[in-house]
Amino acid sequence: MSTDESALSMETKAMPWWLILIEGIAAIVVGILLFTSTVQTMAVLVVFLGLYWLIKGIFDIVSLFVDHTAWGWKLFIGIIGILAGLLILRSPLMSTFVVPVIFTWVLGFYAIIAGIVMLIQAFKGGGWGVGIMGVIGILIGIFLLANTLIGTQMVIWLSALTLIIGGIAAIVVAFRARSN
Repeated sequence: MSTDESALSMETKAMPWWLILIEGIAAIVVGILLFTSTVQTMAVLVVFLGLYWLIKGIFDIVSLFVDHTAWGWKLFIGIIGILAGLLILRSPLMSTFVVPVIFTWVLGFYAIIAGIVMLIQAFKGGGWGVGIMGVIGILIGIFLLANTLIGTQMVIWLSALTLIIGGIAAIVVAFRARSN
């Protein structure tokens, strides 16, 4: 058994093949919907995000009664999760537009910071490849921050494309796991 097959075998033993198949099909459907019905799909996804943050925040606070370690951070994260979830659920239409824009800003700042770090690594002997990737990261970050609306649409489309490709990969993995 090769290393790839053993990794696949270990991964799929934790999750039944049919569950991976359903996950892959769902990813493809959501990806296609993001391409064809962007606003409506984003509205549904943002509401699910709000519900997730609300429920996760509640569970984070409840977990304090079981495990007291790092209680300050757990309390802080729980409160932030509850507040973010409630804010999204109170204004789902506005959140449909605000959340992707904020996500685009975060990606833009991240790309600039990661690009600067790569440039520093390149000057410390990391090589030309790291330096080129650093410059590309900085340029992408500047583009996302300077053209937020275009960047937001690109991020949504890239997310849709990633979901479709990931869904296809999950289906392939599911059928490989089934045949093993």
